Amino acid sequence: MSPETESSAVITVNSPVTGQVVGQVPRFSAAGVSAAAQTVRAAQPAWAALPIRERAQVIRRFHDIILRDRDEIFDILQAESGKSRRDAFVEIFAVASEARYYAYHGPHHLKPRRVKSAIPLRDRTRVIYHPVGVVGIISPWNFPFILSVSDALPALLAGNGILLKPATLTPLSALWGRDKLIEAGLPADLFQIVTGPGRDLGDALVDSSDCVMFTGSTEVGRSVAQRAAGRLIPFSMELGGKNALLVLPDANLKRAARVAIEGAFNNCGQVCINWERLYVHTAVYDAFREEIIRQTRELRLGAVNDFSVDLGSIISEEQASIVEGHIQDAVRKGAKVAVGGQRRQDIGPLFFEPTILEDVRPGMEVYTEETFGPLLSMYRCQSVDEAVGQINDSRYGLHCGVFTGSRRRGEQIAARLQSGSVSVNDSYMNWAAMDAPMGGVKESGVGRRHGPEGIRKYTEPQTIITNLTGFQISSYETALAINDWLAAFLAAMLHLWRRIPFLR
Repeated sequence: MSPETESSAVITVNSPVTGQVVGQVPRFSAAGVSAAAQTVRAAQPAWAALPIRERAQVIRRFHDIILRDRDEIFDILQAESGKSRRDAFVEIFAVASEARYYAYHGPHHLKPRRVKSAIPLRDRTRVIYHPVGVVGIISPWNFPFILSVSDALPALLAGNGILLKPATLTPLSALWGRDKLIEAGLPADLFQIVTGPGRDLGDALVDSSDCVMFTGSTEVGRSVAQRAAGRLIPFSMELGGKNALLVLPDANLKRAARVAIEGAFNNCGQVCINWERLYVHTAVYDAFREEIIRQTRELRLGAVNDFSVDLGSIISEEQASIVEGHIQDAVRKGAKVAVGGQRRQDIGPLFFEPTILEDVRPGMEVYTEETFGPLLSMYRCQSVDEAVGQINDSRYGLHCGVFTGSRRRGEQIAARLQSGSVSVNDSYMNWAAMDAPMGGVKESGVGRRHGPEGIRKYTEPQTIITNLTGFQISSYETALAINDWLAAFLAAMLHLWRRIPFLR
């Protein structure tokens, strides 16, 4: 893949399950990032000049190719991340859904549109969308296919080129996705992947881009945002979360436990929108506790390339140590392990039992800090108001949930939660609702994925106003003159326009 990295160094990708080498990628230098960006920038104008329908055809072909070759990406994802086949399928589902959605709806979102003019009947006002140029993407390791390729699809459809830095632990799935896009008809120079540590390449990527999409920790996101702000370029970020689910007394407890487990432990809890806090009304706490422990114990851990297990491996020793550290700190300070709590080294070095903690209190690390692992803290609550207050008492606001027998009540409570998205009687299907914006509030992010917002953020809107008459707002005494009569007339017109619905 060109351009050259200006270095013979390589990065070895190892399986977190076996430790074996599963691939090697070049280690780019900052100069290599700049060279890659120049390659993208040279290719981007020709791509942007194509009609958007032709660009959409490439995305549609890519959709079909990844479904055809899904077993290839299943194997790659499991090899580099240690996740289960089930969680690898989630990535295929998400990328295919995004490709389908934007291939068919993206052209409509970017279609030039007519908007209301300042002076009715005199002016015609249109908004058109230009690509920003080079979109820099920094993606994490937890969903290495979704959070690299999916973020690139709307940017490509909008006419941009892509400069992508995947996580050093999991670059292989992004490289596979680029190859499949090229097979679908994407110009090879338009999409460049630079591999290497973020500390070495992050600044160069931001400095070489016209817009940045970052997914990762809040702390690193701040640094990226400061760098982008210094260049006055737009950025979009999905950052950390300490997401919460509320279970009410009228809930179906068996279903609620299933949703809690699905939303807490999928992908070994290594998901930005997973629950880490579970608030259960005291009236049903004991019964719910029994049910969720029973279902949690039924989960199957393993390292196989089929669908016979539910959970795979944690990504790294560093991440496993965070999970262990949060559990040990909480237990030392008085919390109790309701289920789980141990590594399963009989399966592999980084397998960890899905764990539920009780009696978690302020002062414990897990009370406020994101774990990003298979760890759920369960709390009693006496009322909805108490639970809402505790859920909102967080610096994060990414995704929350409510489980209740009343959909109407659930939606009313959802509107009170300070969160970018809320699921009622479901876990995390907000990520699959492609027509709806997805993102966080507070320290959980800036900007949105999906829907019109998810593609327009990669564009520069331009407003074009055309005077359809020879009338200018002037008394014509001089080029700038307005007199008392004209001012009174315009004030009267403003009053009139407010009362005519189609002119408001």
